[in-house]
Amino acid sequence: MAPREPIHRGTGEPIVLLHPFLCSQNVWRTVADQLADTERFEVFAPTMVGHHGGPKSPTWLLHTEVLVDDIEHRMDQLGWDTAHIVGNSLGGWVAFELERRGRARTLTAIAPAGGWPHHSLSKYETVLKFIMGGPALIAARLLGPRILNVPGARRLATLPVSGPADGPSQSDLAALVEDATHCSAYLQLLVKTLRMPGLLELASLGAPTQLVLCEKDRVFPTPRGNRYFLTHLPDEARVVRLDGVGHIPMLEAPGAITELIADFVDDHSTPSGKAIG
Repeated sequence: MAPREPIHRGTGEPIVLLHPFLCSQNVWRTVADQLADTERFEVFAPTMVGHHGGPKSPTWLLHTEVLVDDIEHRMDQLGWDTAHIVGNSLGGWVAFELERRGRARTLTAIAPAGGWPHHSLSKYETVLKFIMGGPALIAARLLGPRILNVPGARRLATLPVSGPADGPSQSDLAALVEDATHCSAYLQLLVKTLRMPGLLELASLGAPTQLVLCEKDRVFPTPRGNRYFLTHLPDEARVVRLDGVGHIPMLEAPGAITELIADFVDDHSTPSGKAIG
């Protein structure tokens, strides 16, 4: 698939939306539309390097820095020195790294990855979960979205992404299957995660930050999946707990996620468009 054009809509405060591992900008479609429709925000949601519809990785050893460099380059092309950065899972990890580079007016991390030191049970548990999902990805690659019609396959597909059993819509699940089975960064990022530490220096964050935790998150389950963030984030960071939703809440409760992002951006913006905090 040729690189797809990022979602880019609206006018106002600049917001960058970053997707999870194995996914694409598609997971942000509804939230991006809702934010843009307020006429207060200019929303940019790209697909990251190595993911379906994103740029190809320039190297097999795909480090997080490559993902961050690409997003920085895209922001530069838009003329955005800074923006309100929102990331889910892997996108949350990239969001923290962008904040460290001074590119974030505010930071919203939704069920972020990277919450571990160099060696931790949480890191190895996370990698093991994705490795165990490998056979399902191979089957889905062979069958495509038709795999969702196989008895039990829909529930298997919803477990890692949603809280309730019914999960996202059929069209959203089909898009997830298509993205996951065409993610060339699958092995690259798992190897990178095993070899490298997670996020460091969280206590030195300079931008207003909110951490969003999802009650039914089966990728980073509470408490062990987010203990690192709760321990190391600055005391002034806002922690929001969402009931009943899974790892990718934009697909289950887009209205709630839109409101959460919009309120946080509004709280840390001035009428002139300059972030405060």
